Amino acid sequence: MADHDLTGYEQGTFTHGGTQHRVLRRGTGPAVIVMAEIPGITPKVLEFADRVAAIGCTVVLPVLFGEPGLDPHPDAHGRLGTARYWASTALKVCVSREFTLLATGRSSRVVSWLRALAAHEHERCGGPGVGAIGMCVTGGFALAMATDDRLIAPVLSQPSLPVAVSAGRKRTIDISPAELAVVRGRCEREGLQVMGLRFKGDRFVPGDRFALLRRELGDAFVAVELDDSTASPEGLLPPHSVVTEHLIDAPGEPTRAALDQVLDLFRTRLLEEKL
Repeated sequence: MADHDLTGYEQGTFTHGGTQHRVLRRGTGPAVIVMAEIPGITPKVLEFADRVAAIGCTVVLPVLFGEPGLDPHPDAHGRLGTARYWASTALKVCVSREFTLLATGRSSRVVSWLRALAAHEHERCGGPGVGAIGMCVTGGFALAMATDDRLIAPVLSQPSLPVAVSAGRKRTIDISPAELAVVRGRCEREGLQVMGLRFKGDRFVPGDRFALLRRELGDAFVAVELDDSTASPEGLLPPHSVVTEHLIDAPGEPTRAALDQVLDLFRTRLLEEKL
């Protein structure tokens, strides 16, 4: 692919608690917050966002890191340029106070800003609530955002925090026990569903993490776990990014079926319940 020039996307900013980030928007209807993976809002992430807008939602992409639209593939900018971009983005995330990479039992500071963004977009776009999908380092953010009643369609795509460098960290996810209890209560009282996506061999998203979510949320946690062999071989990394870099966009492909499940969740919770 080539760089995306962001045509079709409205660009603005959102400020909360003294923190400001750029925001991209497209579409009409209830809002879905799409939080990108490292290195940022790539053309593949924008392709996914276009799908969300096409079903009748307003897709909202906060620019938390990276340069939106930049293609991270070596064919676009050369191996050296690509390596520098990935390294610089990863370093910024690692040193940022907004992200909690290793600590267990708490969510990242940026989640408060994301909850405020979701509330703002709900007021702006209307509908029964807001959807959200996080990917990789942002994967667990959608879970922590679901402490707010306005978040009614959370999706955790390859949630990678805390970094699984020990057995204990493999068995947890970046949310505090109190916040997880709130989400569990919503599942029990309101029928909230939380969807999670991962490739079975993904070392960044160990099976123990999904086992924790099954144990804590019961049947409200909808796990989509794919064999590594179903990932697109064109991805830059081993099987990891279910609905973006490792998506095989063809009928009958397991990754396409996973994408359709995500879109169906947004459609069912945000659009059909509005009728």
